[in-house]
Amino acid sequence: MKKRYLMTPGPTPIPAEVALQMAEPIIHHRTPQFQKIFKEVLENLRRLFQTKNDILLFASSGTGAMEAVVANLLSPGDKVIVVKGGKFGERWAEICLTYGLKVIAIDVQWGKAVEPVRIEEALDKTIKAVFTTLCETSTGTLNDIQSIGEIVKKSEAVLVVDAISGLAADELQTDSWNVDVVVGGSQKGLMLPPGLSFVSVSERAWNLVENKSPSYYFNFKKYKAALPKPDTPFTPAISLIIGLRESLRLIEEEGLRNVFLRHQQLAAATRAGVQEIGLELFSQRPSNALTAVKAPAGINSSKLVSVMRDKFKVWIADGQGELKGKIFRIAHLGYMERFDVIIALSGLEMALQEMGYKLELGKAVGRAEGVLGG
Repeated sequence: MKKRYLMTPGPTPIPAEVALQMAEPIIHHRTPQFQKIFKEVLENLRRLFQTKNDILLFASSGTGAMEAVVANLLSPGDKVIVVKGGKFGERWAEICLTYGLKVIAIDVQWGKAVEPVRIEEALDKTIKAVFTTLCETSTGTLNDIQSIGEIVKKSEAVLVVDAISGLAADELQTDSWNVDVVVGGSQKGLMLPPGLSFVSVSERAWNLVENKSPSYYFNFKKYKAALPKPDTPFTPAISLIIGLRESLRLIEEEGLRNVFLRHQQLAAATRAGVQEIGLELFSQRPSNALTAVKAPAGINSSKLVSVMRDKFKVWIADGQGELKGKIFRIAHLGYMERFDVIIALSGLEMALQEMGYKLELGKAVGRAEGVLGG
C-alpha cells in the first residue's frame, strides 16, 4: 500500500477533525439542534466572505450556484459582460447563453489577468451584470477584483465573482471591494468534500431578483425566506454543513490573515522550487491557490500527471481545455502546509527525471525549503 498525497486544486485534503465531525450519526434538519449549527455556519461564512450580506447555501457543486445566480438575477435578452480568460470564465458565458442572455465577451489570453480598463470600456447603461473569476483555476491566474469593483460600482450593473477556488486563499473583501455576488464551493479552500456551494448577495443584487427565467430548487427568494429561522427550503446536505462548521472553526482559530499568509508562503515556495529546476510559470499574475507550470519541451503534462499519480502517489492536475498536455497545476490550497509542498516538489523531480528531463534531484526541494525557512 502507498499513501496518496492530494495536491489538486479541488478536491483538496480534508482535516481529520472535519472528517470525524461528518462521521457522527446524522441528525434531523428541522430541529433546533441543526438550526443552531446552521446559524453558526452562516455567521462564520459572513466573516470569511468579509460581508454583511445574505449568504445562501445550496446542496450542489459550485457550478450549480453559478447557474442559480444567472437564473435569479437575469432574464432572457439581458446584456451582460463576461470575462473569458480560462475554462471557468468560459463556463460563465456558457451558462449565460443557456439562459438566453446577450453576452459581450472580453476575451483574455489564458494565463493573463483581465485589464480592468477593458471592462470599463465595455460598460454602458444597457449592461445588467459583469461576470468574472477571482482565481481562474484552469490557469492559476488572479484577477484584480478590487479595481474591477471600483469600475463596476459607478455603473448600473452588478459585479458577480466566481471565487470557488480563490476563497480563503486569495484576498477578497466582498463589501469594501463592491462585489455584489460571490460564488463559493466546499471542496477547495474550505477543506470539505464536493457538494456545498454558497452565494453572497448584496442589496443591489437583490433588486434584480425579479426575472423571467424559471427556477424552482435554486430560487433565491425561497432561500432568503428561510434564513430568519435559520433554515433551508429543501433538505440540506446535513453532514457537509456539520463538517463546514468545523472547517470554519479551524479557519477562525488560525485567523483569516494568517490563512492568507500561509497560502502566500506556500505559493512562493512552490514557484521558487519549479523555477530552480528550469521550469517556467504559466500565469503572469498567479493566485495563491495553485501554481500553473509549463511542461518542458518533450514532456507531455498529461503523462507527467499520470506518472506522479500512479508511481509516486502524488496527485496534481493537468491543464484544461486547450492547455491539456501543455501545463500542469500544483495546488497549495486549504488543508496544506510546508511539507505538502516539499512532497509535491520531490514527486515532481522524480517523475521528470524518469521521463528524461535533465535535473539535479533535490534542487527544487532545497530552494523551496529556503523560502519556507525554519
